[in-house]
Amino acid sequence: MSIPNFQNLMLPVLKLIANDHETIPSCIAPLAEQFDLTQEEIDELLPSGKQTVLANRAHWARNYMSQAGLVEPIKRGHYRLTPRGEDTLRSNLAKIDIDYLSQFRSFQDFRNRSSSDAGAESKNSPSTPAEQNTADTPQEQIERAIHAHNLALNSDVIEAVLSLSPARFERLVVDLLLAMGYGGGELERGLQTSLSNDGGIDGIINEDALGLDAVYVQAKRYAPDAKVGRPALNAFVGSLTGESATKGVFVTTSDFSKDAIEYVSRVQQRIVLINGQRLAHLLIEHEVGVRARKAYVLRSVDEDYFSEA
Repeated sequence: MSIPNFQNLMLPVLKLIANDHETIPSCIAPLAEQFDLTQEEIDELLPSGKQTVLANRAHWARNYMSQAGLVEPIKRGHYRLTPRGEDTLRSNLAKIDIDYLSQFRSFQDFRNRSSSDAGAESKNSPSTPAEQNTADTPQEQIERAIHAHNLALNSDVIEAVLSLSPARFERLVVDLLLAMGYGGGELERGLQTSLSNDGGIDGIINEDALGLDAVYVQAKRYAPDAKVGRPALNAFVGSLTGESATKGVFVTTSDFSKDAIEYVSRVQQRIVLINGQRLAHLLIEHEVGVRARKAYVLRSVDEDYFSEA
């Protein structure tokens, strides 16, 4: 039997997670036994040589079920079933695939983000390796695959961020702002305030060498479903006022309520709000807590070189 595709692995992976296989690596051996895979198939690597095909497909199966709310992380790399996942197993389905996951709003939002971010014409446009249109050019397929990978990476980055201690998270945010060029990118211009008495300020970025202009930072780890409301922003504005500060950045791993966003737009201080999705994107873009594992170069003919002129 050949290695199953990632959709055919969804139900088996869900059942294994339900039976205390909290990590994907722990699922590999039982999956190989269930599908009667040869040792050669078990050891088969992706073209990059960095991961086995079976492990990669099992990870994709888990990721898609996470997007649909069937499984959730309990700590870095460890997962459990959600009530929705338990209901799915009780329904005794013959299989779980993208069509089944598409009934859930969280998975629809995931696919819509993928389509809109990639500039697709509609929310039903292909956006993942499993949904590619075979009429696409090789370049389009590559770009869609990279985009789908980055969407999955976003989720993994947020999961990693949520595993940090409050102090380490605050340092991460300061490191990110320095990597983005605030403070000239100089480490000595990024300060993390004392946790015991920070007055609502978690970090300070001096934008000039003398510290005449500064950006004040508030960093809050919230569960993905717990939005930051106006009271938290009101307290942050009060802290800025107490420091006679004019610029602030409020970063959270979740999102901001509509009331909080509208409130910030009316205050005198210039405050930038960074939610979990934007935070993950910025961490990836500026390679803070993220590293490039492999680079792919897409080449084309140099028309100028081959011109007769």
